[in-house]
Amino acid sequence: MRIALFATCIVDAMYPATARATVSILERLGHEVIFPAGQACCGQMHVNSGYFKEALPVVANHVKAFEDDEYDVAVAPSGSCVASVKHQHPMVARRCGDAGLEARAAAVGAKTYELSQLLVDVLGVTDAAAQLGSYFPHRITYHPSCHGMRLLRLGDRQLDLLRSVGGIEVAELPEADQCCGFGGTFSMKNADVSSAMLADKTANICGTGADLCAGGDASCLMHIGGGLSRQGSGVTTMHFAEILASTLENPAAVSGDVRLTTGRTAR
Repeated sequence: MRIALFATCIVDAMYPATARATVSILERLGHEVIFPAGQACCGQMHVNSGYFKEALPVVANHVKAFEDDEYDVAVAPSGSCVASVKHQHPMVARRCGDAGLEARAAAVGAKTYELSQLLVDVLGVTDAAAQLGSYFPHRITYHPSCHGMRLLRLGDRQLDLLRSVGGIEVAELPEADQCCGFGGTFSMKNADVSSAMLADKTANICGTGADLCAGGDASCLMHIGGGLSRQGSGVTTMHFAEILASTLENPAAVSGDVRLTTGRTAR
């Protein structure tokens, strides 16, 4: 299968190891991964703040970038960005009166998957240790991000994949379905509320005794990781793709830096 990687802007700028891990996982399964060069931001920040007109050219750019290459499906290691592509893009085009762009956006969205969706629903990965060689001998807990839960309805796909990793110990996170308080521009416009929500989340994470908190959205992990770091908790964060890409021979590095690196991976 030929798979187009939608890296997302925050992964591209701050967490490139997550993108490399995604490529490594897919190539390990025997698939070809391409990178549409014209991609940029999905426009989620604009849409969430109500700037539909300003979001329109951003949506149009994404649609064009992912129309220009031949591929079977597109994938992103981000539930929130995939939710934007699948749900917000056609809505923005419709609200702005561009029926042609709406149809094109819907077509691109229909071929776009969040990473765990693609692995489980399309590629049939249910046992990361057996099918990917995943090995990660650490105690972790897991935070499910809001867009993945509520818009994409990912359920336990990410968590089930993590539980199937060799050597791992997964501790249940109390009140896991509660928002971490990031919410993109919400954390800036409502800083006090965001900070209070983050405090609840980090307290629950630390209470599990886990070495790190895994998740599927770099933005949430950045927010949570920042809170854990400021507290001097010694607990860090990692995208679930990096854990799946970790093997006994090439283990993922775990440190106090929220911008973690996975070892040598295929590009």
